[in-house]
Amino acid sequence: QVQLIESGGGSVQVGGSLSLSCAVSANPSSKYCLGWFRQPPGAEREGIATLNSRDGRTHYADSVKGRATISQDNAKNTIYLQMNNLVPEDTALYYCAARPSAGGGFCSPLLEMWNYWGPGTQVSVSS
Repeated sequence: QVQLIESGGGSVQVGGSLSLSCAVSANPSSKYCLGWFRQPPGAEREGIATLNSRDGRTHYADSVKGRATISQDNAKNTIYLQMNNLVPEDTALYYCAARPSAGGGFCSPLLEMWNYWGPGTQVSVSS
């Protein structure tokens, strides 16, 4: 069983950056996909960034491509999300998640494929 807890949420100014962390109960680097998802007010949850710990392959949603970076630190059992040039549309509850990875390559952000979730952390971008 994998446990995840996000941290680093809060209020951020438009044009600024956010840095989120997610503590993972065990090192999933050998067999897990890792991801960041967000749910804006009144909207459905969406995947914005994924990383395959098997080979480091990443994927980003168009909404954050070029602005976001997902990474992991195996020694600290932590995954990170860095995102800059924030806009009000980035306001959302942000979740980290994990799921088993059958092999290397692309980790799909489809919600039904993800097994383990953190409780979420709120990010509010002010204009």
